[in-house]
Amino acid sequence: MLRTRKIRWLSGTMVLLAILTLLLPQALLPQAAAAQAQTSGIDAVLVADVSNSMNTSDRDKISNEAMKMFIDMLPVQGDKVGIVAYTDQVEREKAMLEIQSDADKSSLKDFIDQLGRGPYTDVSVGVTEAVNILNHGADPSHSPMIVLLADGNNDFNKTKGRTQAQSDADLAKAVKEAQDQGIPVYTIGLNADGKLNKNALADLAQQTGGKSFITDTPDDLPQILSEIFADHAKLNVVKLPSVTGNGSYQEVTVNVPNDSVLEANISIMSSKPVEVQLTDPSGQAVDLKSDEAKLSTSKSYSLVKLLKPQEGDWKLRVKGAPKDSIDINLLFNYDLQLVVDPIKTKSYTKGDKVDLAAKLENGGQPLQDNDLYTDMKGTLVVKDVDTGKSEEQPLENTGSGFAGTFEVPDNHNYELVIRAEEDSFYRESAPITINASGAAGSGTQPTTSGSEQDKPFPWLPVILGVIALIVVGVGAWFLMGWLKRKNRGFVGQMVVEIRDENTGDKSYPQYKKLVSFRGRFHLHQLLQLDPELKETEKYVFTPSNGDRIIIRNTAGGTLEKSGRAVDASSGVELKNGDRLSIPLQQADKTILIEYLV
Repeated sequence: MLRTRKIRWLSGTMVLLAILTLLLPQALLPQAAAAQAQTSGIDAVLVADVSNSMNTSDRDKISNEAMKMFIDMLPVQGDKVGIVAYTDQVEREKAMLEIQSDADKSSLKDFIDQLGRGPYTDVSVGVTEAVNILNHGADPSHSPMIVLLADGNNDFNKTKGRTQAQSDADLAKAVKEAQDQGIPVYTIGLNADGKLNKNALADLAQQTGGKSFITDTPDDLPQILSEIFADHAKLNVVKLPSVTGNGSYQEVTVNVPNDSVLEANISIMSSKPVEVQLTDPSGQAVDLKSDEAKLSTSKSYSLVKLLKPQEGDWKLRVKGAPKDSIDINLLFNYDLQLVVDPIKTKSYTKGDKVDLAAKLENGGQPLQDNDLYTDMKGTLVVKDVDTGKSEEQPLENTGSGFAGTFEVPDNHNYELVIRAEEDSFYRESAPITINASGAAGSGTQPTTSGSEQDKPFPWLPVILGVIALIVVGVGAWFLMGWLKRKNRGFVGQMVVEIRDENTGDKSYPQYKKLVSFRGRFHLHQLLQLDPELKETEKYVFTPSNGDRIIIRNTAGGTLEKSGRAVDASSGVELKNGDRLSIPLQQADKTILIEYLV
């Protein structure tokens, strides 16, 4: 059915475009100006539910550890952090503190360690206070954000007479303020008891331009916080090979791809403490308490921050407890902005072509290290403001920037954004507005004389001929595409673990190479057709572009990707380092998958 709809849509679109090319040009309207400054700093407020219910959902206070890791990931200077701990009232708060030293980070982390817990819960209290803190202490040149950790629904103190309607009204007011000021709210729901109001948290994030994450174990929180940090700072999490502790040092290569990296954050997450050593690309041991590198440790993570690191392969050595799973992620901080060259100021109409060029800048100056462009991909994201539809088109990598042409497809308003991306980060330009929504123009056509002028143009044969050619072409195109997809191969491997939900035990990781599969395969095949796990047959993998794959639940339903519940019925795309959690109903087990290329 989906393929049939695509064929109908494509055929109809191509016929429409063929006919439109025969029509008269439309009137021109002026371009609307677009200027939006990009920011490099972050102003974050961490909002934590500290009600007594957290004693069950987060007994070991992993949420505190996750917030501390978020703080450690921030640059050594410049960003601001505030903290709100709430129940049905603000229990404790810390106004925006500008980080100028390691002592400032320690002060914030000490404050988190001192948070107590109390009765009742009202999420509107925490969000409202977070917006208030940003209103009074944010830097206008920074990018604001709120991170909310909650574990359930509201629980009001009946003696105060507080109602759900009053809470909803206060929350709606805070959300409106966040929307008006461009403050995204990232929500993290701890669903340990299965009673989490997922929809409320998802709506809160969606309305403010943030993202929503759900997890039933606090052990996922450090990973989720690192992904939130990366998303807001326009960074990509680089997944390094996981390590299973054996009591000895094990080596992992950390590649710093270029000399434009300001900081490299190596987060090491484990359930037990690890020992860390590091050598630089020349083979020299690195002092982890120096101006070159800093090590922060906690009971659930270690974080190594390299300051202005040298390009090349660094060697990280970790020693963990036997059988302890050690996850290692890499995040680079860049002081880079993607700037688009000014376009010609003029009116636009259907068929006009707009030449686009963009480049990265460092501190307001063009990037000097053109090697950074080597593996970068440029994409033009076009949003039709009138219809709400978006599409993408590739841009040429010129070696010192990106270039391409946008042809106005219709008399609509458009918003153009250029995106540049490589493995460790991405940047997006300020949007460019194209206004081409005018009425038909008054231009004249060339005149003819005599009988030629009176003779009508043969519209019907031309249109029927165009339609016939398009139908044949589309049919051939889909046939070739179908044959190509049917025999398309896979790359990379899957790391598979099985968690018993009755005991909490996990199997040893199994590494499944995918090169032997063609066209498609289902999860049951990956699990060696274990009869107990037969319901995994409904999860089907197909290849996608750029070394990515698609997982689809053919029976409909959701799964968790990186801690967030997503609808798998229409397909979920996986890229390198993505993780899935697939709960099984019949076997009372959960399949944990990580895709590595």
